[in-house]
Amino acid sequence: MARLGNTPHLMKPRPAPPCARCPQLQKQIEELQQTVQKLHEELAEARKDSSTSSKPPSSDIVKPPKPPDDPEQPKRKQGAQPGHPGHFRAPYSPEEVTDTIPHRLTQCPDCGQPLEDTFDPPRIVQPIDLCPSTFTIEEHRSYTGRCPHCRKVFAAPLPRRVEKGGLLGPQLTALLAYLKGACHASFSTIRKFFRDVLQVPISRGCLSKAIDKVTAALEQPYDELLRLLPDEKYLNVDETGHKLNGEPWWTWCFRAELFVLYHIDAHRSADVLMKILGKEYAGVLGCDYLGSYRKYMRVCGVTLQFCLAHLIRDVKFLTTLPNREEKAYGERLREDLRQLFQIIHEKDKYSAKEFRRRLEAQREQILNHGMEGVPAGKHSQAMAKRFRNHGKAYFTFITTPEIGPTNNLAEQAIRFVVIDRHITQGTRSEGGNHWCERIWTVIGTCAMTGQSVYEFLSQCVRASWEGTPLPSLLPQ
Repeated sequence: MARLGNTPHLMKPRPAPPCARCPQLQKQIEELQQTVQKLHEELAEARKDSSTSSKPPSSDIVKPPKPPDDPEQPKRKQGAQPGHPGHFRAPYSPEEVTDTIPHRLTQCPDCGQPLEDTFDPPRIVQPIDLCPSTFTIEEHRSYTGRCPHCRKVFAAPLPRRVEKGGLLGPQLTALLAYLKGACHASFSTIRKFFRDVLQVPISRGCLSKAIDKVTAALEQPYDELLRLLPDEKYLNVDETGHKLNGEPWWTWCFRAELFVLYHIDAHRSADVLMKILGKEYAGVLGCDYLGSYRKYMRVCGVTLQFCLAHLIRDVKFLTTLPNREEKAYGERLREDLRQLFQIIHEKDKYSAKEFRRRLEAQREQILNHGMEGVPAGKHSQAMAKRFRNHGKAYFTFITTPEIGPTNNLAEQAIRFVVIDRHITQGTRSEGGNHWCERIWTVIGTCAMTGQSVYEFLSQCVRASWEGTPLPSLLPQ
C-alpha cells in the first residue's frame, strides 16, 4: 500500500518562482494609484462651489433640481398666507391730503326712501397720482446796459444756482443722479423716462454734464468720510472686481460703524490699505484671508480678524477630499468650529466671564487640532500652516467683540456694487470712477443712517450751486 504522503495529487504545491516582471508591475500599480489619487484631488478642486470655497453663489452654475411636489400635500395658494401678518400702506395725515372728496347716499338704492346718517366712520381710500405738470420752468433774462463814461457794456449777473446748473434745476439734477446711481439706469433709459413721463427732451451730453456736476458736489462729503477712516476703531474691508475700459481694476469697500466708503483702485495689494488707512492704523480690521491683508498685518503690525465663515468653507472642502486621513482631519476641524458657533449662539445662557472662558477653551482646541496630527496631503498641510502662522487672528473677536467673527458686514455692503457692475459693465474714465465711488458711498451710508438718498442729493446739489455749506453724510 502506497503512503498517502507520496500521492502526487495530495502533495502541497510549491510556490511559483517570482516573475521577473513583478517589480515592474508593482511600480506601475503604485504610479497608477498616485495618478488616481491626483485625479480625485483635481476633481474635488473642480467641484468647489460657494459652500466649500470663497466663490460667489453666482458661480454655482449647476444647481440641484427641485424636489418633486408631494401629491398628498395641498398646493399652496398664491398671495397672502393664513397666519401671516398683513402689510398695508400707512394712511396719510389730513395735512398731507391734497383734496378730500365726500361720497354720500341720499336715497335707498332698493326702495328710494331717504337715508338716515348712521354715524359710522366712513371707508377711506387714498389714491396717489401724478400731476399733469410735474416740473416748473423759470425764464431768467439778463439785460445789458452801456456805461457812457466807461463806454463798456455790462450784463446783469444771473443767480449762482442758474449759472452752475444750466438747463436743469437742482431737484431735476438730483432725480437724474438718483436714477443713474440708485436705480442703475443707463443714459438711454433716463432719456426715455424724461421724454415719455416728464415730457422733457434731453440730450446725452446734457445728462453727462449733469452727472459731472453731481460728482463735483459730492466731493466734500466723500472726502470727509475718507479722512475719518484712519481713526475708526473697527473696520470691515472687502474688495471686488471692477472694469475700467475693459481693464481689470478693483473696488474696495470700507464698512465703519456709521458709514461705508468705496474706493476704486488699479491694485488689489496692501499698498491700497497703506494709502487709505496709513501705516500706523491702530484699529481692528475684519477681512478675509487675502494676501494683501496678511502683508498689511506683517509690515504695519495691524490687528486683524480673519473671517471665520471663509475658514469654515475651506475646512468643508477638506471633507470632500478622497484621502481618508485628510477627510477625517477636516471633519474634526469642522466639528470644532460647529461647537464654537454653538457657544456664540448660546451667549445669553452664560455670564460674560464664563462666555469668554468657553470661547478661549474652544479656540485652543481648534488650534491644537489644526496643528497636530496633520496628514501629509497638500491641502491639510496648507491648512496647518495657516493655523501656525495666523491661527490667533481668527479669534480676535473674543477679546474685541465689537468686530465680530465674520466679515459679513463688508460683504453685504459690497453686494450693491456687484449688481451695479453686472448692469453697467464698469466705467470708462477717471471721472466715472469718482462718480461711482461717491454715489455708492452716498447710497450705502444713507441706507445705514436711514436717510433718503434723493433728499441728500437734492440738498447737496442745491448747496453746491448756491455756495452754502454742504450737508454731511454722518448723522448730526
